[in-house]
Amino acid sequence: MGEKRSDDASATQASTEPSERQIYGNSEIAPQAVKSQDLTYNDYLEVEALLSLQKPQSDPAHHDEMLFIIIHQAYELWFKLLLHEMQRAMDFMADGHPLRARHFLNRSVEIMRLLVSQIHIVETMRPVDFLHFRHHLMPASGFQSVQFREIEFMAGLKDARYTTFFRNRPDLKSQLEARLEKDDLRTAWSRMMRKAGLALPPESEDPHKRDIPEFFDQTVAAMVPVYENPESSLPLYMLCESLISFDEYLSLWREHHVRVVSRVIGWRQGTGGSAGVDYLRSTASKQAFPELWAVRTGLTRSDQPLSQGCPMGYGQVSTEPQD
Repeated sequence: MGEKRSDDASATQASTEPSERQIYGNSEIAPQAVKSQDLTYNDYLEVEALLSLQKPQSDPAHHDEMLFIIIHQAYELWFKLLLHEMQRAMDFMADGHPLRARHFLNRSVEIMRLLVSQIHIVETMRPVDFLHFRHHLMPASGFQSVQFREIEFMAGLKDARYTTFFRNRPDLKSQLEARLEKDDLRTAWSRMMRKAGLALPPESEDPHKRDIPEFFDQTVAAMVPVYENPESSLPLYMLCESLISFDEYLSLWREHHVRVVSRVIGWRQGTGGSAGVDYLRSTASKQAFPELWAVRTGLTRSDQPLSQGCPMGYGQVSTEPQD
């Protein structure tokens, strides 16, 4: 009798569950996940494991510590994707495909745009609330984001001094040192420009020599024709402008970071022992592609009208008297 009641209960439960036809109208268009238990959304994304990684250090856990943890964990996920996309762009540069490289750089720019806006969620945290759990972070610091340092190194902003922050983690120190020795976006760009026939000096591909004034100036001069007449080398020009956008958003992220940190902690020392806001402000002027910023200074206007005419008059010779 007990077994029969159990079977009846199962049948009743099954009859109350909506069928595929009730949900989708046609079982043929139902998602595979509805029809099969082989793979689910949660399994594919390992959602359970992901959601188990938020572990506040305060006891009892302060409400805003969850926000702080998730914001920074999300950053690390985006950093991982940035490295993935930057490498893809470098691969296409090496193969001489500037437009394909640009595609992945533009995706990186969109990620950076999101990161700039994401940092402002931290501003919803009251400064006094942050003080309730901030001391639990020490001596951890954003200095120790290996992936962000890799992004900097991969962009061409290589500084071996940052590896010293990982002395207590030889594995991470080795990972960062390896990235330091690899080619970067700036090197890949220089090499591709030279292969395209531009007169960049060989030293432009060498991280130890490319910023020596003599070689730097030669690189800038070689880029002037591309910028004065973009149509003549349009794919290269478009790639260069995507690199500038990437560099711009990398700088904007730092600038917004400075403002958010100063709003939340004022001029307190950083949790890792840095000068806090003053240190962050000192990093905001970094440029990954200084040649592409500098080339703008040496440009001269073109006196040739646009081939089909521009309704705003750009590129056309002015007939107005000059002061």
